[in-house]
Formats: sequence, C-alpha cells, structure tokens
Amino acid sequence: MIDWAAFVVVAGASLLGSVVVVSLYSLGLRLLTSAGRALVVDPQSFTGAITILTPKRAAKEAKRARKTASANPLTVGQKRLALVGAYACFVLCIGAVLYGVYLIVPALHR
Repeated sequence: MIDWAAFVVVAGASLLGSVVVVSLYSLGLRLLTSAGRALVVDPQSFTGAITILTPKRAAKEAKRARKTASANPLTVGQKRLALVGAYACFVLCIGAVLYGVYLIVPALHR
C-alpha cells in the first residue's frame, strides 16, 4: 500500500528545494551582473572553439564594455556589497546541493 501523505511530503520538499536552489542561483547571477563582474559573450562567437578577434572587433568590444561599465549607477561600495551577496548566494546554493546529496546517499550519514 502506498503512503500518499509521505509521497506528498517528498514531492513538496523536492519542489521547495528546487525553487530555493534556482532562486538562489538566479539572485546570485543578478547580483554578480549588478556588481559588474559578468562577462558579456555574444552567442554567435561562443562556439567552444577559439575565436580570433580582429583589432577593429576588439576595439568595438572594449568600447561596448566601457559603455556598459559607465552605465552602472552603483557606487563602489554598493558594487562590493552586490559581489559579496552574489558569492553568498552561490555558497548557499552549493550548500543546499551538497546537503541534498548527503540526504540521498546513505553511506554518508551512518
């Protein structure tokens, strides 16, 4: 006989856990972008192969990066705080995943 109450508890816990991990990761990426640390990569140029940039293209990309950096309204302290928050979100995300692995593998908690 199936214990439906236990099934619902496990389904709810897995749904809640996945929402927490995805939310922490998304918030970490958002804070990392706000801190100005995210790399901007064109989808067309990121093919996994080595891409050689012409000097004209490199100058264009550098100008775009400077324009993006100057458009950030945050102060240096706010950027540093956003970076610390991003790393904290990533650490919490890793901790949640490792705790899930700990709960799944019985050999780890004997």
